Amino acid sequence: MSTMDRSQRMRLGVGIVLLVAVVLAAIVLGRQQDYRVLFANLSDKDGGAIVAQLTQMNVPYKHADGGGAILIPADRVHDVRLRLATQGLPKGSVTGFELMETSRFGVTQFQERLNFQRGLEGELTRSIQALASVQGARVHLALPNQNGFFREQQKPSASVLVSLHPGRVLDRAQLAGIVHLVASSVPELAPSAVSVLDDTGKLLSQTPDGGNGEGVDAQQLLYVQQIEQQYARRIMDILEPVVGRNNVKAQVSAEVDFSQTESTSEQYRPNQTPDATTIRSQQVVESSGSANRTATGVPGAVANQPPGAAAAPINGANPAPTAAGQQQGTEEATRKRESITNYEVDKTVRVTRGNNWAIKRLSAAVVVNHQSAEERGKVVTKALSPEQIEQMTALVRETIGYNRERGDSVNLMNALFQVEKTNQTDLPLWKQAEVIDLARSFAWPLGALLLAALIILGLVRPALKSMGSTRSNKTATANQLDALEADQPARPALPPPVKANEPPEITPEQIRMEEARALAKANPVAVANILKSWVNGETA
Repeated sequence: MSTMDRSQRMRLGVGIVLLVAVVLAAIVLGRQQDYRVLFANLSDKDGGAIVAQLTQMNVPYKHADGGGAILIPADRVHDVRLRLATQGLPKGSVTGFELMETSRFGVTQFQERLNFQRGLEGELTRSIQALASVQGARVHLALPNQNGFFREQQKPSASVLVSLHPGRVLDRAQLAGIVHLVASSVPELAPSAVSVLDDTGKLLSQTPDGGNGEGVDAQQLLYVQQIEQQYARRIMDILEPVVGRNNVKAQVSAEVDFSQTESTSEQYRPNQTPDATTIRSQQVVESSGSANRTATGVPGAVANQPPGAAAAPINGANPAPTAAGQQQGTEEATRKRESITNYEVDKTVRVTRGNNWAIKRLSAAVVVNHQSAEERGKVVTKALSPEQIEQMTALVRETIGYNRERGDSVNLMNALFQVEKTNQTDLPLWKQAEVIDLARSFAWPLGALLLAALIILGLVRPALKSMGSTRSNKTATANQLDALEADQPARPALPPPVKANEPPEITPEQIRMEEARALAKANPVAVANILKSWVNGETA
């Protein structure tokens, strides 16, 4: 170290410090644990309860995504989840029937009904959120108070607000399932009283329109789409075996009559004989009696006498004549018979309601690709002949049930399909996800090794090399000077006479002197250190 100058010493010290820092960082980061997500999308209440429980369990945790997710060491995720589940965490922002478990003493009937309604809304919300397409939901129930003194009771109703995941939609079956789930969970709740809306305020459920037949609902549109798809599929199935797969395109447009008609007719048959009719009611009234005739004859004393005893027979025959000379009235028998018969009127009442959703018109458009043929080793395309086009048109007409009187139309065209050439380039190796993950896992170890190698080669190794070269130069200089010192110099003498045309002779002393001068010029520091040690009386 004493033979190194100041810059070399500083370079060596910096290299050693950086190397030690890299080694310590590698050790610390190598021992750092990998954190995984414990729970995400937590409410503030559940997040605080989970953090408090993790603190009691001495489990380290971190926050991510703005505090909406909690991360813990990867090797403890499953264990902590099970332990938190035993404590009912996370409870979620939706509260169900657990509200009834914490009822206080002295709760009024209104509060009890309100807690039951809130619990039922929470349970329905949890059930709806269990659907794969639903991200969030809210359920509002209108449960009227039932009173036995009211003649007409108000029926309950419900409203459901759903928030879907991006790119997800609810089909008709899922929507009907939500409606029936809510209707089946509330007593006396009809499915028509359940309204379902999305987060944009669009009404998803269709309520009946009272049977007035106005407008076209989603069920009718779905029916039209099914008819069009069915006829298009028939055309594809009949033409693909002829022209090949992906060589035919078909579209069908259907006009369906959704009008509802209702007619009532009454028919009367002509009068029939009494034997062929039905008696509705019959009434017979029969009465009999007798009446006195007005007296005739000469008025007088005899005529004014009261009548005698009646001598009429029981069967009502005419009475016997009175004695001669008696001028008095006679009795006359009377009979009356009335018969009233009411017959049923022959009447026929016929009510006809029409809602058969009949097809009014069909329009089919078909495009067929050119035929491919091989000529002289090359594949060429040819247009269809008029006979082939006519045959295919006839097949399409028979397939869809063509009816000229109904106004159906079929149009078949032969054209060359334009195929777009897509250059499928393989994903480069450095863009593949597996390679990126592997590079991320090895990035830090390799970076640490590379940094350490740069420090060693750039700082430590040059300093050590310069220190070794200094020591070797010092040793060589000392040996040469010792050799010069140990030699016995010749005494001064006059040089021999120089002959003409002869080079001067170089003595050994001159050679040693030149070598010492060259050594002093090449490494003055080493020569100065040797002279300094000689002056101080130190041995080399």
